[in-house]
Amino acid sequence: MQAPTPEEILKKFWGYDAFRPLQRDIIGSALDGRDTLALLPTGGGKSLCYQVPALVLPGMCVVVSPLIALMQDQVERLVAMGVDAACIHSGMRYNQVQELLTDAIEGAYKLLYVSPERLQTRGFREFLEGMDLSLLAVDEAHCISQWGHDFRPAYTRIAEVRELFPSVPVLALTASATPDVQSDIQQQLNMQDPAVFRQSFARPNIHYEVRYSERKNADTLEKVGGGTGIIYCRSRKLTEAVGTYLDQNGVPAAVYHAGLVREKREEAQQLWMTGKLSTMVATTAFGMGIDKADVRMVVHYDSPEHLEAYYQEAGRAGRDGAPSAALTLFNNTDIFRLRESADIQFPPEDYLRKVYQAVAEYLQVPISAQPDRYFSFDLSEFCHRFGFQLGRVIYALKLLERQGLWTLTDSVYNPATLMFTADRYVLDSIKQMNPTLDYVIVGLLRMYNSIFHFPTAVREMAIARQLRMRRDELIACLEKLAAMGVLEYNRPSDGPQLLFHHYRVDARHLIIDTRHIAILRKRHEARTDAMIRFLENKDICREKILLEYFGETPPESCGHCDVCRKKTAIPMNETALNKALLATIQHEGRIGIDRLIAAYPGRKDEVVRSLRTLADEGVIVLEGSVVQLPRRS
Repeated sequence: MQAPTPEEILKKFWGYDAFRPLQRDIIGSALDGRDTLALLPTGGGKSLCYQVPALVLPGMCVVVSPLIALMQDQVERLVAMGVDAACIHSGMRYNQVQELLTDAIEGAYKLLYVSPERLQTRGFREFLEGMDLSLLAVDEAHCISQWGHDFRPAYTRIAEVRELFPSVPVLALTASATPDVQSDIQQQLNMQDPAVFRQSFARPNIHYEVRYSERKNADTLEKVGGGTGIIYCRSRKLTEAVGTYLDQNGVPAAVYHAGLVREKREEAQQLWMTGKLSTMVATTAFGMGIDKADVRMVVHYDSPEHLEAYYQEAGRAGRDGAPSAALTLFNNTDIFRLRESADIQFPPEDYLRKVYQAVAEYLQVPISAQPDRYFSFDLSEFCHRFGFQLGRVIYALKLLERQGLWTLTDSVYNPATLMFTADRYVLDSIKQMNPTLDYVIVGLLRMYNSIFHFPTAVREMAIARQLRMRRDELIACLEKLAAMGVLEYNRPSDGPQLLFHHYRVDARHLIIDTRHIAILRKRHEARTDAMIRFLENKDICREKILLEYFGETPPESCGHCDVCRKKTAIPMNETALNKALLATIQHEGRIGIDRLIAAYPGRKDEVVRSLRTLADEGVIVLEGSVVQLPRRS
């Protein structure tokens, strides 16, 4: 039977008639069995580049991805489309992993997503050898480079998989990589004569703007309200504060950060995705894998740390190609933070040893304990117990992770699990002792066939609804049964996990590669210096700076960033000025008078006079210090 074409797969599962630029070329290269490196900017459709060939080729595609939430989200979408897909990550229990891997060997899946940490375990490797592998895809491939902004040590072991499957092509994909990182990716993955596809990093529909601001709340409020938007804040506390400020000033906003319980995060995301709330205030963790094309605006309330992060986050605007805005606010506090960040992110050696010792004590890992063990890791509790400052200790943990000591994963949701540990005779005896508990037992047996054989993931709310009980009543019954030794009950958990990679040693004898840390610090300082220059720049086109940073030769100017707009503000008569002001207002939707005046240096009186004329004619509406188009009934 002839294999379907990529176009047929695209139409059948995604409903599209044609691929985006470069997608078809990348897919063709993978189908030809050639190692391939694809650089597609945010919104360029990277996932289709390995999902489509996986459905064309016989066998299975293994996708290595660093973000658990992103893996789970992609698998849910694929399964909903009728594609056989699954994921294995650090938060899964042993029996779940074994069952899934057994199914994979039997050909149950076309795509298997794995975290890089899971890929290197001995158990996974044993199963991997028995799989019919057709393609190895490496998503967020910049994580493999020591010189990238988001290095993950586990990524460096991916090349070992290639030794098991020397004829299987590898497809590496990333949205942001400098020329040095691109070269390192090819070397680390042992790519043989790879095909390299680079889509231009230019985003002509995004209007970049950087503004010095000592009134960030007011400037943010002025910018929002003209469509779907994301406001990125540096901390959880600031995220909450900005969200509250917007709510109090008539702009309802959703708030998203890792400190919220899972239900709250999901509710916020759903409200924003469905358009019930147009503005999302979030930490930078929000946005990875979010498939929302009509984001009209991204505001950085605080400066990003480097241009790679800035480009990725700003690039979440305008993925549908329509005009969109990316505003970054900064002041002297941001510049000071960037200049001081090297001292915070690269603490001294004695501090690293102190953190290492504290982690071992917190997790109760004895000296010489076996490696490759997973532990739930509550960062807030850890800092409180040992007196660490949260921001500083996060960087110490990440730096020790770069040393290959452990991996701190993103938040992992583990559902509640149940398994009966008593036999049926004991269960039958409970009927006489406690009818309510017996009612729960019978309900569980009817709902879950596997509950006698291994810990089974359950949804407490669904059980309570089925049994017509309140959730707290059900939990009380489950806890009582657990206390009686009748069942094993693990409450749901939601938080990061720490994978301890090595044999635990005394902190005094820990080998720390200070020379390598010094090199990393120097590269970090170079990136922050580039970010500061970008913020303080008043003369060079912003898109030109970004393109040169990523190794492209750009045109002289984009014509639409804030720097270019000021340069092209040539003298014009009253009619031309009215027309230019109206075009800007139509583009922004809602804009402050101060910003319009700033766009035409030395012409304040003329701008104010033109705005009054347009308002008198009913073309625009003046509301205090803000200008907007009239509302249409």
